[in-house]
Amino acid sequence: MNTFGTNFRVSIFGESHNKYIGVCIDGCKEGIHLTSDDFKADLKKRQAEYKGGTKRREVDQPLIVSGVFNDYTTGMPITILFENNDTVPSDYFNLKRYPRPSHSDFAAQKKYNNYNDYRGGGSFSGRMTVALVAAGVVAKKAINNNIKISTKLIKVHDSTNIDAELETAFKKGDSIGGVVECRISNVGIGYGEPFFNSFESMLSHLIFSIPGVKGIEFGAGFEIAKMYGSEANDIIIDETGKTLTNCSGGINAGITNGNDIVFRTAFRPTPSISMTQKTIDLQTKEAVDLEIKGRHDVCFAVRTPIIVENCAAIVLADFGC
Repeated sequence: MNTFGTNFRVSIFGESHNKYIGVCIDGCKEGIHLTSDDFKADLKKRQAEYKGGTKRREVDQPLIVSGVFNDYTTGMPITILFENNDTVPSDYFNLKRYPRPSHSDFAAQKKYNNYNDYRGGGSFSGRMTVALVAAGVVAKKAINNNIKISTKLIKVHDSTNIDAELETAFKKGDSIGGVVECRISNVGIGYGEPFFNSFESMLSHLIFSIPGVKGIEFGAGFEIAKMYGSEANDIIIDETGKTLTNCSGGINAGITNGNDIVFRTAFRPTPSISMTQKTIDLQTKEAVDLEIKGRHDVCFAVRTPIIVENCAAIVLADFGC
């Protein structure tokens, strides 16, 4: 389904090359000051302003069509639209016959019996994240003002030398992935509903909805499997629950423990690359060479810190933080 959340419910709609992409937010309380200017900073962070970024340029001017009156939320569902204007559908006409490796083309075509909008990846495109960012802007206004969320790209292609790795991939006509770290402070103790709505599982649910995500880890993450219990245990040092270390990433038994929530998200390399690749011709059933047209990111992960940040805010708002 295209809806996430229970108390702060987010529904997204549209496709990459359709007229609009939009989001409807239900459960936002009344009386929050909200104008189109509030979205500018976060939407700009999502733009591809780096060497090797997609050449597609959308204005991304939010059109608030419901739930706001006289610049304040009314308590009713908030609907926000974004126009798609800089589109080149012809770049994608061959994909019904020649699906791109590791992209949605083949699986979506089979799932939806060829009725899916394949232009630009349709509803599976990174373009859809503009709706998540917009919802996160509203969420950040809805949560406790003391909560701080910070995100950063910490490495690409397993290197912290980000600029050099981007340059190398750009020259090759290839793509690379990356890792984004998110830290959330001042959340408080007791958020999360075990078993199935634990704080980690709800965060993971929404983070995995971002196109290109292939992994998530909390605290020490997969490294914790290499530790002894004496190394992994976070010693409590005062009555507030503050711990000496944070291998658990601020969450125990699916419940926030008052320490910083820390998690990292792994993004795959962009599947659409300039290099010639092999694929299958769905008409002849034979292997063929594929040269992908269109405008694509060398490293989509560069643009994702604000997406991860705002998805985290949506989860916090849904928990009532």
